[in-house]
Amino acid sequence: MKKLWFGLFALCLLNMSQAVAQEKVLVFAASSLTNALSELAESYEDASGDDIVLSFASSSTLARQLAQGAPADLYLSANTKWMDYAAEQQVINSESRKDLLHNRLVLVTHQSESVDSVALDSSWNISKALMGSRLAVGDPNHVPAGIYAQEALTSLGLWQQAEPLLARANNVRAALLLVERQEAKFGIVYQTDAQVAKNVKVVAHFPEQSHQPITYPVALTQQTPSKSAQGFYDYLQTSDAAEVFQRYGFSVNEPRGSVSF
Repeated sequence: MKKLWFGLFALCLLNMSQAVAQEKVLVFAASSLTNALSELAESYEDASGDDIVLSFASSSTLARQLAQGAPADLYLSANTKWMDYAAEQQVINSESRKDLLHNRLVLVTHQSESVDSVALDSSWNISKALMGSRLAVGDPNHVPAGIYAQEALTSLGLWQQAEPLLARANNVRAALLLVERQEAKFGIVYQTDAQVAKNVKVVAHFPEQSHQPITYPVALTQQTPSKSAQGFYDYLQTSDAAEVFQRYGFSVNEPRGSVSF
């Protein structure tokens, strides 16, 4: 009986030591960050021993989940609007909020299409170009990429003819997938999405002045974050992380030093 008791006690101590050694950090992040952030999380896990759990969706969905009490540690939004909303709902640590990244908006089509470039101005006949298909975008009612797309199309005098031809997706990656599957002839996505997509090519870049700057803010959600959450937050702002973000097509605000593990 004593051997059994000591065995159970040792097992309990082992489980406790593992729990202490490996802390879990839950990160809510915009879908367009999937590839870059997944690579960074893996690198950070290898170096720190912490467990980084990533939850990707549209920025609006994640902000609303935070407002409803979802227990995330970090939030990365694809625009400032939904970070503002999270701040208004008092579900982020506003002092930790920083503008981390920037992106570009592009028009894409399937690699097999004969068109190689599109002139983005009021003379573009969208209906003729689509040939009965649709223009895939993140839903402009709540998805940041779709909000930027609406701003850009409006600025270029194209929104009125584009609106009834939209295929509205729940996030930017879903819009990209419609083009990859040839379920939509054209799509408006981020430059970073086009860069990692299969069988998709960029046929136009939207003028940066045609929409609000595409800014990705990051913030901790807790007023007193765990050591692991603080560590990953700090890591995302290092020069090492900046190299990864840039490789995936993001532009990065001034990075700082390294993180000690």
